Amino acid sequence: MGIQDKIKDIEVKILSGRDLSFDEADSLIKINEACDLQALFETANRVREKFRGDRVDLCSITNAKSGNCSQDCAFCAQSSHHNTKTNTYPFVSVEEILERAKHAFNSKAHRFCIVTSGCFVDEKELQEICRVVTLIKKNFPTLKMDASLGKLTREQARSLKDAGLDRYNHNIETTESLFGQICTTHSFKDRLETIRILKEVGIEVCCGGIIGLGENDRQRIEFAFYLKELDVDCVPINFLNPVGGTPLENNKIPEPLELLKIISVFRLILPKKQIRICGGRQKNLRQYQSRIFFAGADAIIIGDYLTTKGSQPNEDLQMISDLGLRI
Repeated sequence: MGIQDKIKDIEVKILSGRDLSFDEADSLIKINEACDLQALFETANRVREKFRGDRVDLCSITNAKSGNCSQDCAFCAQSSHHNTKTNTYPFVSVEEILERAKHAFNSKAHRFCIVTSGCFVDEKELQEICRVVTLIKKNFPTLKMDASLGKLTREQARSLKDAGLDRYNHNIETTESLFGQICTTHSFKDRLETIRILKEVGIEVCCGGIIGLGENDRQRIEFAFYLKELDVDCVPINFLNPVGGTPLENNKIPEPLELLKIISVFRLILPKKQIRICGGRQKNLRQYQSRIFFAGADAIIIGDYLTTKGSQPNEDLQMISDLGLRI
């Protein structure tokens, strides 16, 4: 049986509600021929259409506290362990976050995510975040509220839930077998503990990571299956944008077609989950950006990222419209 026949059989299997096996995913991640890749993209697109429809979810993020992070994540421009030129500043005012939320709302974002650097958020900052979440929900009731504040206690998670937080981002970044080479100041199990707490208190979980940290094909599949086992609500996929002064500044990132293939395989492993393409989209996909949706993605970050520029919101809105998709 040829690879395209295998892809077709896999498509029938997934559309009928059965799961992709690890071995099947491993065979797909090894595809290299252009005609076979096209067949894979078409299958991932049909799976997206079946389970996610033709709508694209837009999330805007804001860096509410930047730099001076005590953790040594090898990719991160905000780590105090690395000599980067990233701006550092303390927690911004509630009024500033409200203004940024207004801009996100006017840019047609569905979600607004407050992000702070550091391993955890202190109680004073948490109180301010809870207050601003409540204010944003009052002023922009259709805007879903997300946050990414590092590790949480159960009490902190409950406070965020009570304030109206809808979803929390806490990436595992990569597979467990590689994690220790990427970060030594906290463990893979530490990440899982916060995800467990979020699920217990009823906050949706956004959890994914970064492609290009030095992982091999098998580790990419392991990563996707970890996310499947965690049963998260949204899977953000970032492509490493190497930052000077970090240990990964010289990492080579896969070519655009390889990145699209990874998106497609993730879609087939996680057919019903929201798959959001995030940091590194513009730099690494270049002229192939619009093909992320036809490779299986159904969500993006709109506007700027934490420490790097993104596209202008109107450019992404036009791209989505040109593709015949809806926000």
